[in-house]
Amino acid sequence: MAQKFSFALSGRDGKARTGVISTPRGEIRTPAFMPVGTAATVKAMMPENVRQTGADILLGNTYHLMLRPTAERIARLGGLHEFMNWQRPILTDSGGFQVMSLSDLRKLNEDGVRFKSHIDGSEHWLTPERSMEIQKLLGSDIVMCFDECPALPADRDRIQSSMELSMRWAERSRDAFGDRPGHALFGIQQGGLEQDLRGQSAEALRAIEFDGYAVGGLAVGEGQEAMFGVLDFAPDMLPQDKPRYLMGVGKPDDLVGAVARGIDMFDCVLPSRSGRTGQAFTRRGTVNIKNARHQDDPRPLDEECSCPACQNYSRAYLHHVFRSQEIISSMLLTWHNLTYYQDLMAGMRAAIAEGRFDAFQAEFHATRAMGDIEPL
Repeated sequence: MAQKFSFALSGRDGKARTGVISTPRGEIRTPAFMPVGTAATVKAMMPENVRQTGADILLGNTYHLMLRPTAERIARLGGLHEFMNWQRPILTDSGGFQVMSLSDLRKLNEDGVRFKSHIDGSEHWLTPERSMEIQKLLGSDIVMCFDECPALPADRDRIQSSMELSMRWAERSRDAFGDRPGHALFGIQQGGLEQDLRGQSAEALRAIEFDGYAVGGLAVGEGQEAMFGVLDFAPDMLPQDKPRYLMGVGKPDDLVGAVARGIDMFDCVLPSRSGRTGQAFTRRGTVNIKNARHQDDPRPLDEECSCPACQNYSRAYLHHVFRSQEIISSMLLTWHNLTYYQDLMAGMRAAIAEGRFDAFQAEFHATRAMGDIEPL
């Protein structure tokens, strides 16, 4: 019999939580950050190097993979883990957000969404049932139910109708997912910035019963203050004994603030995308390696970081290869950023376990306020 999916909390400090999600493919330490492997790869990284940064789980994308190379082809080739050479857990999102943000000529009705591919204009039909089928073909360890995600700001009637549709789709997703030991299905709370709608959504999801719960519909243009305002109440509406996942977030201070409000899981393209555009995250804030101030600087990006970019290369070198558009620039800066994010998560896990999360937050913000180290 396959090992079951389970979640066990091992520590709390205020609303902040630490624990372990257990799956047949390995454990996921929480709070957890999932690097994004949109098209079956974390851009500019080898899978084994992603693991070396401390990542326990990756995220793949239903929308992109269904279009290219197709879920059916991946299934014939042994599933997504085999295809991308990542044998640890994989979470796949449902495709709902990408259909909203990327596709052309989207037509929405009760059954699902008809859309045209942003790649070649081909027409596709995505429903809760088809999303579950695709994610099963991929072999995802954690499957997200299919939802509709309106961009903010939006009027209350639009947010309410979208939330209610998503809850009907959540029930259809649960029915289509069926009984799959060792695999998990997460529901997604919607409701925009409205507390009562968030409450209605959480009540509907709890009635259906899921293995974990996501706070969806944020990081879509509302800003950090509004997002934190929702997180002050939204996670508390969800079951205490199940993982809580904030989708598509975010910057380092977003992660710290969300953990303080009870979130356990995150994903975001920011560390890898920023690496490709010359931005590096450090304890003292963001470094733009393209700036001329770095061209003669022999020091590392961050003297306390263990990644190869910091251990083996200077800021001057990183500036040079970025300016020269060398591929190694994306590789080294992405490796560094993913290491920084995983180190941040490990620091939060330790602080929660030791009951010093408030002190951790204070030090985090104070260090960042100091700014990057002065140039030579």
